[in-house]
Amino acid sequence: MSGRREEVAAGLAAVEERVRRACAAAGRPRAGVVLVAVTKTWPASDVRLVAELGATDVGESRDQEAAPKHAECADLGLRWHFVGQLQTNKARSVAAYADVVHSVDRARLVDALAAGARHHGRTVRCLVQVALDASPGETGPRGGAAPADVRALADRVAAAEGLELGGVMAVAPRGADPAEAFAALARTAAAVRRAHPAATDLSAGMSGDLEQAVAAGATHLRVGSAVFGARPPLG
Repeated sequence: MSGRREEVAAGLAAVEERVRRACAAAGRPRAGVVLVAVTKTWPASDVRLVAELGATDVGESRDQEAAPKHAECADLGLRWHFVGQLQTNKARSVAAYADVVHSVDRARLVDALAAGARHHGRTVRCLVQVALDASPGETGPRGGAAPADVRALADRVAAAEGLELGGVMAVAPRGADPAEAFAALARTAAAVRRAHPAATDLSAGMSGDLEQAVAAGATHLRVGSAVFGARPPLG
């Protein structure tokens, strides 16, 4: 375990230095960016390691993995983020443990998450996922609503009992310049904030493009492999 601890510690330190430098280059305070350590495919022991090393926020993308991992690590007091595409029939389960859901991209999911949050007596913060390569009325290949549909979804989240509108999220489209993609996301985020001033979260950037995300104003970075190493194959 000591070898694994050293590996994760080195990865976390390297990412932290990248974030610090990116914030300095953008003229932003480091405290304005939340690093979400994405632990998907890694065991609960790695969640404990990264928490011991100072992480406060962890991310998961599959309910069948996240739910038992959260149960095993509930004593750590972490903030749990669900960052993957979410099936409507998993919404009640996810609402039991996720503090933030980054991938809200359709009305039926809003309603299912709200029902789940009410069932569990919780308030779940939700980000509307924006597909920067989708047409109106469609979702993108990696999930997300078209930019033209985001405002209506944001309004629906804001009005839903049990949910709190946090802001927006996106994954840079494959083959696109992440700087351009995140600049477009920032424009969508600003439009949402004009209607909902408290929706200040902008979740963007992963291991390969976190610097561009910080430059565009990201408040949350979702980083996995740069902290934990190459992922084992999914089971």
